[in-house]
Amino acid sequence: MSEDLQQYAHLPLKQKSNRVWRTYEGGALIDRWKNIQPETDGQMPEQWIMSTVTARGNGRPEDEGLSLIETEAGTIPLKNLINSNPELYLGEELAKKYGTTGVLIKMLDSMERLTVQVHPDKDYARTVFNSEFGKTESWYVLNTREINGEKPVVYMGFKKHVTKAIWQTHFENQDIEGMLDCLHKIEVKPGDAFMIYGGVPHAIGAGCFLMEVQEPTDYTMRVEKTTPAGLKIGPELIHQGVGEEKMLECFHYDTFTMAEALGEWKVTPEVLEDSEEFTLKTLFNKKHTNCFGLRELLLEGTYTIKNNGSFYVAVIYSGEGTILCNGKASQYAQGDEIFISAAILEITFESNSASKILLCYPPS
Repeated sequence: MSEDLQQYAHLPLKQKSNRVWRTYEGGALIDRWKNIQPETDGQMPEQWIMSTVTARGNGRPEDEGLSLIETEAGTIPLKNLINSNPELYLGEELAKKYGTTGVLIKMLDSMERLTVQVHPDKDYARTVFNSEFGKTESWYVLNTREINGEKPVVYMGFKKHVTKAIWQTHFENQDIEGMLDCLHKIEVKPGDAFMIYGGVPHAIGAGCFLMEVQEPTDYTMRVEKTTPAGLKIGPELIHQGVGEEKMLECFHYDTFTMAEALGEWKVTPEVLEDSEEFTLKTLFNKKHTNCFGLRELLLEGTYTIKNNGSFYVAVIYSGEGTILCNGKASQYAQGDEIFISAAILEITFESNSASKILLCYPPS
């Protein structure tokens, strides 16, 4: 059976829809991106892409979050394909080091502000969760909308006046306004990009549709026990089972001015290649993290990507066209999510209409 599964490593593989339940509401802009009508906000505000990890939360389906791939033989979990031959699908170096993708990609659309939270850095994850991955992540803002007249914002990083004692007091009193006032509030627009390292407090505001590329875990420590919409959050989603005191140790209590915060975490995309037919930009790369990478290909013509020794993922944000791979042609369209294994030496995208293709890469 594993040999049968290995044949798919030589083809671009499209993922089936993979919406995931969360404690906040949203998702209408995911519907718009996927050309789904009607566009609806609800409790499935995230689309997980090329995921080999499950979502955390009591009472949820056992395999929620795991990606399924469409093949000629039917639907197969991506995890099964990779496990059939990790070196073939992932690349030799990645297979030996991790044995898994090493990255998780999400499309996230918030109708309400997400709870104030933090993710573990690698040291905390290793010590507390016995995990080689923390949850450093990145945000690339793709679209925004005003909710109840409020402009879209994100919150990140402690202001200069904050101490651990002040933060703990706000948490114990569940002083949400006090907690929000401890964080820098940053208005965002499409094209903005941010790194959110493990240990940095943050919250995504209402009206943000973004791509989140991150380490492949679902470890989230929350300091709000009730969401802005009034949903009670259970202890397992507050502190992940480690207790409130240990949860507060996950935060890094460094403080910043607004200018320092933007200098620390806001990323300016850079053009790598440019021609009449395409523009290739880098957003997140080794200058920012060795946990993952993200590039953006703006295409009005033809572009060929050479293999660099590992898999990558192409997310079609807009446009349509043809993919040429190993002598075969297939179509791509807005909303497609395509896994390209390490076995594919080169692949060519030919646009029929102006296309924006987001290229997501594993740890370097």
